[in-house]
Amino acid sequence: MGIFVFLPMVLPLSAWPVARLAEQHLHPRTATWLLSGVASVLAVCSTLSLVLMVVVGTAQLPGNPLPDGWSDPEVREAVPYDEVAGRVAIPLLLAVFAACGWTAARHFLVRRRAHLALAGLQPRQVALLPDTTPYAYALPGGPRGRVVVTTGMLAALGAAERRALFAHERAHLAGAHHRFLLTVQLAARANPFLRPLRTAVGFTSERWADEEAALAVGDRRSVARAIGKAALLSPGAPLSTLAALAAPGPVPRRVAALLGPAPAARAWPPLSTTVGLAVWGAAAGAAFSALASANSAVTLFFILKAATPL
Repeated sequence: MGIFVFLPMVLPLSAWPVARLAEQHLHPRTATWLLSGVASVLAVCSTLSLVLMVVVGTAQLPGNPLPDGWSDPEVREAVPYDEVAGRVAIPLLLAVFAACGWTAARHFLVRRRAHLALAGLQPRQVALLPDTTPYAYALPGGPRGRVVVTTGMLAALGAAERRALFAHERAHLAGAHHRFLLTVQLAARANPFLRPLRTAVGFTSERWADEEAALAVGDRRSVARAIGKAALLSPGAPLSTLAALAAPGPVPRRVAALLGPAPAARAWPPLSTTVGLAVWGAAAGAAFSALASANSAVTLFFILKAATPL
């Protein structure tokens, strides 16, 4: 194992350059998939590394569950260990599990409360709330999910802007953007170095919905006006909604992107470009992290197997 068990803890730093470049130069759909995938791989690998550090570093502590053969000098020499790192890894690992559990529980609790709040309304894809506070959000669940909007929001928008708003929220449901957001939120809880990726995915998922709405409506300026007006009118969704858990991203940047040409749908940038180098670097970092974690885990498995008496 050696140093390989520590590498996945810091390799998420290699994904920082791609977070900014991907949200600026890649198609929002491609950027969302890429950043979410890289974040999930790096988070799983760093968590596995913590587990291995706990197992190896605490092998000599009283009460550990490892077999007596683990104390054999040849085994100890074959697997470098650090009792200090092992002791430190215990509270870190517990903190990761607690933070991820709390984030997942909060996400599903908010979804459940939102569905209960709409229980008295007719089961339509659009749920109209009699509320003067202007806000709207996409609520996943059921066959297609629901778009929740208040009367205050509809009253503040024109006909074209309403169509753009509904197209935007339906794009969130069709693309299952809540899953990407939950993935990067859990990843950031598992490793704080992944927080820039969480912020980037919050922005790219909104840009993805913006572009889908522009295609559905056929007018990029109408979508830009709807986004800008909704941001100015809405004080923010109440804390009991899923919209309060998502980062809408910098609205001026989203509006500016919609006022420009549509992004190219190229899935993977060439290596000769700056963003291509960053994307390939992040992919390489994620692959190397996975290989390092796998190497440490496989090594530990075979040594434990050899040291365990039949």
